[in-house]
Amino acid sequence: MEAIENLLTRRSIRQFKAEPLPKELIAKIIEAGTYAPTGMNWQSPVILAVTDPALRDRISAWNAKIIGTDTDPFYGAPVILIVLADKSKPTYIYDGSLVMGNLMNAAHAYGVASCWIHRAKEEFESEEGKALLKALGIEGDYEGIGHCILGYADCDPQPARPRKDNYVYWAE
Repeated sequence: MEAIENLLTRRSIRQFKAEPLPKELIAKIIEAGTYAPTGMNWQSPVILAVTDPALRDRISAWNAKIIGTDTDPFYGAPVILIVLADKSKPTYIYDGSLVMGNLMNAAHAYGVASCWIHRAKEEFESEEGKALLKALGIEGDYEGIGHCILGYADCDPQPARPRKDNYVYWAE
């Protein structure tokens, strides 16, 4: 029942403390991400864990430029887990999305706040993004799926909105 409670109480957080997360805690969250189901168990995603503040800020600036803002699209979160997936696998988008879900649910289970931030696709289609992957030794035809930002919440989570009436249809 604890796992179900975790699924029902996780919320996206958009206000973070500057306090860094322990590397051991980040590693536990990442491990949960690596156990997400993937098509044919191809394990098409990779996770880029960004804890270096300068690189984090550089990626934040790329993301902000894509949406035309000068504010931090990562809401001050000190950690970015970037999920990319191998485009040669037909299930890569689904695989990467499941990894993102596991990361966010694991973070919540460990008392860490998270949020899915988009535009990883555009970042890593750019020459700058491709150059970063190459410099880090990440080779292959990867597409950015999302950023899982992590940190300690600097706000209370919002209550869940009611589920819509037509969310589920039964065919009995």
